[in-house]
Amino acid sequence: QVQLVESGGGLVQPGGSLRLSCASSRRAESSYSMAWFRQAPGKERELVAGRHWTSDGTSYTNSVKGRFTISRDSDKNTLYLQMDSLKPDDTAVYYCAARLGGLARNWNEYAYWGQGTQVTVSS
Repeated sequence: QVQLVESGGGLVQPGGSLRLSCASSRRAESSYSMAWFRQAPGKERELVAGRHWTSDGTSYTNSVKGRFTISRDSDKNTLYLQMDSLKPDDTAVYYCAARLGGLARNWNEYAYWGQGTQVTVSS
């Protein structure tokens, strides 16, 4: 069982930055992939960024490419999402997720989830 706890959300003005953190209760194994999803009111949950825990490859949805960066600290068992140049359309609840195997785009392929953290971009 893997428990995930997100932190770092909040209210930020357009153009600002936030860094989300996702702490895992156990050391991630090489077979895990981890991702950040988000869900805005009335919209489906969408993949924002993801990576395999040990490889360097990453994946981003088109709307955040060049603005968001996913990274991990293996020693701290923590996944991060650095969000820069934030826009009002980035407003959503952001979730950290993990699964055994390769990165998947559909949220229902992830077995482990954090509780979510609210990100609001508004002036």
